[in-house]
Amino acid sequence: MKKEIDDIIQYVSNKYNDLISKNGNNYIELNIGKLADMLGHSHVKKKFKAEGVIVPLKQHVNGMKVRIDGRTFVKYSQFESGIALPGHLAKESSLPRKPYVADENMILNCA
Repeated sequence: MKKEIDDIIQYVSNKYNDLISKNGNNYIELNIGKLADMLGHSHVKKKFKAEGVIVPLKQHVNGMKVRIDGRTFVKYSQFESGIALPGHLAKESSLPRKPYVADENMILNCA
């Protein structure tokens, strides 16, 4: 499991590197199950189908915006790149992480 989670974290970190702000209150959420399948880890797609990775952004992106209470992310962990995962999944990773401290009001950017 560690390899699959680490692959997903590294893929998202690399793909969105220029857009990530560790303290950003605008964010996008990516489906971990779809990412796992895309990266060739289809054996864990079903397990992760309802899970999301949080990518905090430097600025908003086009599309609908939804305000989310920052307390929603109280059990999330943030990796060095700035992306965050639910704590139960983050524990499966071998990468360094810390508790994610979300802004009081987060803004989900729906593209």
